[in-house]
Amino acid sequence: MSRTRFATVIAAAVAGTATLAAPALAGQISIDLVPANAEQAQAMRVGLGMYALANGFSNGGIRQNGFGNMAGLAQNGSGNLGVVHQEGDGHVGTLAQNGNGNAYGLFQFGKNTQGHVQQNGTGGTGATFQFGW
Repeated sequence: MSRTRFATVIAAAVAGTATLAAPALAGQISIDLVPANAEQAQAMRVGLGMYALANGFSNGGIRQNGFGNMAGLAQNGSGNLGVVHQEGDGHVGTLAQNGNGNAYGLFQFGKNTQGHVQQNGTGGTGATFQFGW
């Protein structure tokens, strides 16, 4: 399965299960996923690690496919994994990680989404999916 198709399948699955709970803001829906227990955190870390490996990232990186996108990734600490993925046009996304052993993914699809994540502390895990129109 190609990376783009995999990302699309994951995005569709997440959107299908969480759309009713997510508020629409100015042409954008954001879904934040935070693991409820250690097993879920480990599964999310494995998924983010596989994504990073498939894209040639070691501690994190930015992947953009589209026009007019802006992204930033700042990491202070050790053992952090951060991913900003933008698919479409006009996205603005930043991820700042402060602490050690954190893992987070910001995934933006469609157009014109705005996402800014700050992750502080040690051992945190999460992901944000944004869909814009």
